[in-house]
Amino acid sequence: MNKKLLILFCIVFSTIASAQVTGTITDAKGKALPFVNILVENTYKGTTSNDDGYYELNISQPKTYTIVYTFLGYKTVKKTVSIDKFPYQINITLEEESVTLGEVVIDAEENPADAIIRQTIAKRKENLERINSFKADFYSRGLIRIKDAPEKFMGQEIEIDGLDSTRTGIIYLSETISKIQFLYPNKLKEHITASKVSGDSNGFSFNNASDVDFNFYNNTIEFGNEIVSPIANNAFGYYRYKLEGVFYDERGNLVNKINVIPKRKNDPVFSGSIYIVEDQWTLYAVELDITGVQARIPAADLLSIKQTFSYSEDTNFWALISQSLDFSYKFLGFKGDGRFTAVYSNYEFNLPLTKKDFGPEIVAFENEANKKDSLFWNTVRPVPLTVEERTDYTKKDSIQMVKESKPYLDSLDAAKNTFKLGDVLGYTYQNSHKDFRLGYNIPIGGIQFNTVQGYTAEANLFFTKNYDEFKRFFRANADLQYGFSDKRLRATGSLTYKFNNTNRRTLTLSGGVSTEQFNPSDPITPFINSISTLFFEDNYIKLYDKSYLQLNYSEELFNGFRLFSSLSYERRKALFNTTDQVFINEDNDVYTSNNPLDETAYEIAPFETHNILKANVTAQINFGQRYLSYPDSKFNVGSDTYPTLVLSYEKGFGATNNDYNFDQVKARLYQSFNIANKGRFRYNIRAGKFFNADDIAFMDYQHFNGNQTHVSTQGNYTNVFNNLPYYAGSTNDTYLETHAEHDFNGFLLGKVPLLNKLNFNLVVGAHLLATPDFKPYQEYTIGIDNIGWGKWRFLRVDYVRSYQSGFQSDAILFGLKFF
Repeated sequence: MNKKLLILFCIVFSTIASAQVTGTITDAKGKALPFVNILVENTYKGTTSNDDGYYELNISQPKTYTIVYTFLGYKTVKKTVSIDKFPYQINITLEEESVTLGEVVIDAEENPADAIIRQTIAKRKENLERINSFKADFYSRGLIRIKDAPEKFMGQEIEIDGLDSTRTGIIYLSETISKIQFLYPNKLKEHITASKVSGDSNGFSFNNASDVDFNFYNNTIEFGNEIVSPIANNAFGYYRYKLEGVFYDERGNLVNKINVIPKRKNDPVFSGSIYIVEDQWTLYAVELDITGVQARIPAADLLSIKQTFSYSEDTNFWALISQSLDFSYKFLGFKGDGRFTAVYSNYEFNLPLTKKDFGPEIVAFENEANKKDSLFWNTVRPVPLTVEERTDYTKKDSIQMVKESKPYLDSLDAAKNTFKLGDVLGYTYQNSHKDFRLGYNIPIGGIQFNTVQGYTAEANLFFTKNYDEFKRFFRANADLQYGFSDKRLRATGSLTYKFNNTNRRTLTLSGGVSTEQFNPSDPITPFINSISTLFFEDNYIKLYDKSYLQLNYSEELFNGFRLFSSLSYERRKALFNTTDQVFINEDNDVYTSNNPLDETAYEIAPFETHNILKANVTAQINFGQRYLSYPDSKFNVGSDTYPTLVLSYEKGFGATNNDYNFDQVKARLYQSFNIANKGRFRYNIRAGKFFNADDIAFMDYQHFNGNQTHVSTQGNYTNVFNNLPYYAGSTNDTYLETHAEHDFNGFLLGKVPLLNKLNFNLVVGAHLLATPDFKPYQEYTIGIDNIGWGKWRFLRVDYVRSYQSGFQSDAILFGLKFF
């Protein structure tokens, strides 16, 4: 107890000693004012008050300062003080600003707010380009609370660190201190010098500057969806504006407060207020809200962004100095809120930076960045912690020390390792001190049906061992499957070792006996096939027996270039139907054979039993890939701007039937990107060529994902022909496959009266398949996505029309998306 009191005293003392100018900011009624900006006049050196109205301004040199206190809706206060010693206390009371229309001349022919917005739009690009480059200090803080959480989810007890007996509390609290640099139009680089996560002394914050880089001078802001800025070139198509009033800032600038009103409820737009400086037509501040529906973030209820800008006579710029992003969420029984705070300071503008100063690394952490002590944080933190945040750090840091102790881990394991009746279908034994787990699982979803095996049941055995906090790991898995009709037990297993968390070098040895679809992409899921077979007598899945031993190796050789390779020995054997059980037996319908080449060839094998060796080398090139560098870790960030290219060479050799040997080269190019606020476009192109493959086994053909069930569980359709039989176009020659799909994401339907209230999305697509022996096949689709109610938007419906030497057929496709 004495030791804890000493630690607490040191923390409190260091907070007071390190703070240079401190104080509390309140309104005229004594209510604390959070998020007040405090700056040294004519500089970008400052801080922000916390939720308790408390602030700390770190200025270390005794002299005379003019300190400026600004807060939207309140009069700016300038305080000139001569400081001869530290710490120095200044408490401030702010008076409400009078926002009035008294000095505005109203033109009956035009809304005055529209005139202001037109001037601002006209200057938008100029203001966007004024800051060509900069360097700055950056501070961020992230906080996420749970206000209500269910005790169980899908029958499983939910245990979340940080929740009290009322199922409320902070579940995430972290801070970062960093240096950032920017080059117009979109180069941003961050070097994080300090990172702190509550309750995890080895953790690194996921807050970073690029994630909160919201520039309203751009036409759209990436905010889940691409959201139209209130001052975008096409803003009048989305917003109405109302001038709420004007006021003068401390320099005598006239500031217009403009109310931003969406024209349509579900458009990707904001609502709230923006503040515009008269004559300069620059942003003074923004206070904007957006719903989760508008942002296409289903879990979110409301997101609120607040930005404040500051002017410096030395640079003649209005620069962003503080930003807060508040949010509330409600999903699957979980309710909560949070805030991400960002503070920019010590700007240096229009430096001689070039593209050479920016590489693919967008975030880098210093070594030992997460080891800074409380004395350091109390010195550099620009926004003081609230009482709630200080309590969370203290409590969770103490809890962490306890939870990492061997006695606690042993007692935790003893409780969890006790076998209970509810563990019959799944049990895990864990040793938290040595960080390994082993156990078994009998999934209910493993009960499936097909005409080859009949009903199947599965069981999984597993062992996991983590090293270096998951940076390295070893995994051992075994899967058992029993077919009740063919009375056959099959087993597969794998051993996987991940060497590091930078290039993610991984080695896997696997083998066993399994049933496999002829198309290794598994175009039909066992669950959908079970329904289709038992209820509709359509046994689409076609299987063969594979005994194999395989070695896989993968590694990122350099940024954006990942290599995959495999070598396997396989024994393939044909399988046949063993059951004709069906729930609904239609008189004019019968099961087809298990031969994908001939649905009437019930006892004819599509290939002869054989052994073969297979080798594959694949290179995946992610053009424009950026990454985040953590100590001993690297996290890649894909780029919408550039596509991904995949090149592969596959060879079958040493087959017991020489005709089954072959070579294949293939390529794939795919990409997904937003087209401003007009939706998301995706494409996927595949091409390939076989050599010496005239009589190869059918499972080695190039197969194309078809769909005969009229049901899909895929989120998008750029990898499937939804009106094509599963093996209709399979080839052992040259092939070309293309898919393109555009999701308008509310851009069109959101403008149709009445229909826009449903929040549906229009999706169109085109698909092509061509091989020498298969006449060019095309599919065209038009569909409605985001169908459902409230946050539950799980249904998509498409009309599919296919052509092959003229019209072939059409169909209605139902797409299901549960998460």
